[in-house]
Order: sequence, then structure tokens, then C-alpha cells
Amino acid sequence: MKVLLTKDIVQVGMAGDIVTVTEGYFRNYLLPHKLAIEVNERNESYIKNKMNVVERKKEAIETQTSMLAERIKSTQLVLKRKMHDDGKLYGAVNAHEVVDLLAEKGIKVGKSQIEFPKTIKEKGMFDVTIKLSSRLKPTLTLKVVAEAL
Repeated sequence: MKVLLTKDIVQVGMAGDIVTVTEGYFRNYLLPHKLAIEVNERNESYIKNKMNVVERKKEAIETQTSMLAERIKSTQLVLKRKMHDDGKLYGAVNAHEVVDLLAEKGIKVGKSQIEFPKTIKEKGMFDVTIKLSSRLKPTLTLKVVAEAL
């Protein structure tokens, strides 16, 4: 059965996609939760209008996301932390700290979007990836330095 998704559903599709699902899944889950509508002749004009609106929204979001990605790429963050004499941190750098530093620069991202290639436990320069979408993953430079006493 072909349905138009009205909201994003993990492992099924994005809002505005027309996908094929089983009739039971549609009747028992998608329809009661208003996550999809059936594709048929009666609601064909509604579906066309809905798809046009979704496409315009996707284009606007994609433009905003690409602008945000450019800002992130050109950003260099400096994190001041207490550390041992040999340059090791007392604790590892976490996503909350990176989110807070980005917020100070006017860039809002969630902690789940921050990806470290490895745990940061010492001073130095590190690349941190921000996952904005499945395709857009800009990388910024994080410099960890000793906090002045």
C-alpha cells in the first residue's frame, strides 16, 4: 500500500516521501498517530499540494543548514581546562563543553550532534565533527589549553 508520510519516521522515510508499507502497519500505527495518509484518487490534489509545501520547506532548511555548516567550518574553539603538569586533563572533554562554546559564538547545536573521533584527554588541537544532517558534517578545530591559575 502506498502512503504519503506526514512526519519523519526512522527506517521508513522522511516527511513528504511516498513509501510502500503493509496495510496492517498503516491502519494500526501510521493512521492513528497521523503519521501518513493513503495515496489514492480522492486525495491526489491534497498530496500534490502537500508535496509542494514539503519541497519548499526542505529547500529552506537545506539552505539554512549549509550556511550554518560554513560558519562551523570557519570556527576555532579554545577550551581552557585544568590539567596535570604533563598536559593530561583531569577529565575528558565532553559534548556539553563544545555545545556551550558554540553557543557563545551564536551557533546552536545539540550535544547529540557532536562527534569526537577519539576521547580528548590531553592538551592540543583536535578536529570535532558536527552532524547537521546525514550528508552535512562540518568539522571544526578545538584547541585545548591549560587554564591559567
